[in-house]
Amino acid sequence: MSDRDPAVPTQAPQPDGTPAVASARPPHMQYRANARRCPPGTHLVVAIVGIAAVIASWRWAASPWLTGLLIVGFVLLERGFVVLKPNEAVVLTLFGRYTGTIDTPGLWLIDPFAAPPFSAREQVSLRINNFQTEKIKVNDLSGNPIDIAAVIVWQVVDTAKSVFDVQDFQQFVTVQSEAALRHLANLYPYDDYREDGKSLRNGTEEIHTVLQTELQSRLQAAGITVLETRLTHLAYAPEIAETMLRRQQAEAILAARTTMVRGAVGLVHMALTQLERSDLVDLDTERKAAMVSNLMVVLSGDQSPMPVINTGTLYS
Repeated sequence: MSDRDPAVPTQAPQPDGTPAVASARPPHMQYRANARRCPPGTHLVVAIVGIAAVIASWRWAASPWLTGLLIVGFVLLERGFVVLKPNEAVVLTLFGRYTGTIDTPGLWLIDPFAAPPFSAREQVSLRINNFQTEKIKVNDLSGNPIDIAAVIVWQVVDTAKSVFDVQDFQQFVTVQSEAALRHLANLYPYDDYREDGKSLRNGTEEIHTVLQTELQSRLQAAGITVLETRLTHLAYAPEIAETMLRRQQAEAILAARTTMVRGAVGLVHMALTQLERSDLVDLDTERKAAMVSNLMVVLSGDQSPMPVINTGTLYS
């Protein structure tokens, strides 16, 4: 059996007599078709010569069989010409068997029988395609319903897989894009205010990389490469949008307070340490506590403090 027509692997029968189940068929691999590139004008020259030969044989041939053979040969030869535009490919089959792909623009001469009704020629576009998913509702990692959509930039790189291994590669892209987008939303929360937190809203580059990697693994079977993925829409579902907005505001305030307190503690510690090293003043435990309290109020308060000038001693 040829290496271009691999056998379908099957599993051995089960010990209990259960019938064997066929495993997945091996994918098709694109290879160059056996075709000859012709210079421009060849098609026209062949047509003129063929018509002239048919007319001459019809007028001067002793047997009509010669005229009939010339007509059949001319028709078959004409069917063997294929014209390809840039970024187009044609997938050839001969009596149901894949015989190769032509993906270089120009005029080509192929096997005349690799055309209907004997076989089929299927043209596939190699242009870059943009596909924008519909807005879908899905739960994020925290279980909150969100609306999400993305744009996918893809291109066919293996025409054999695209034509023979999937039913409709364009529909395949649509379905698998939605599935990958749903899975992505389940992996991350909508938002995360932690410093090292990763979420759909703030982890832009990582999110795009994860989505592109997963989608590429899904579309590999169709001979498609994913060039870029971007989220185009991300929002909480309308039924919880107002509630989640208040929650976002509360979490943002809490995160800001946490940062302020952490910074204030560092500043107070630095101030007390420098005072002790400078010997400017000797503070007992009670006065240190009072100073810490005052500094924390000043550094962590919502409003600017009102200064109070102490005209007496430190302990009055």
